[in-house]
Amino acid sequence: MDKVKRLASENGVVIFSKSTCCLCYAVNVLFQELGVSPVVHEIDQDPEGREMEKALMSLGCNAPVPAVFIQGKPIGSTNEVMSLHLSGSLIPLLQPYQALN
Repeated sequence: MDKVKRLASENGVVIFSKSTCCLCYAVNVLFQELGVSPVVHEIDQDPEGREMEKALMSLGCNAPVPAVFIQGKPIGSTNEVMSLHLSGSLIPLLQPYQALN
């Protein structure tokens, strides 16, 4: 759990992902399109991936991946990210991390 919390708080926007997960890819592309370059941790490539998956679930993520964190706070998975985006609440959370155009 400590590793997940540390990784989640080291950068503004963090996605815990699996390299074969299409929803993880979709969330990453959404952030890229919104001008944010999230840090992506592929937990299936990490030797501690299984423990990280359990830690993500214990932090309240309803699915282990994609698990999105903004400012070190768990936002959720694809459903929560898309709900925030559709309601207009995602962009204000991402504004500090958007690349200047």
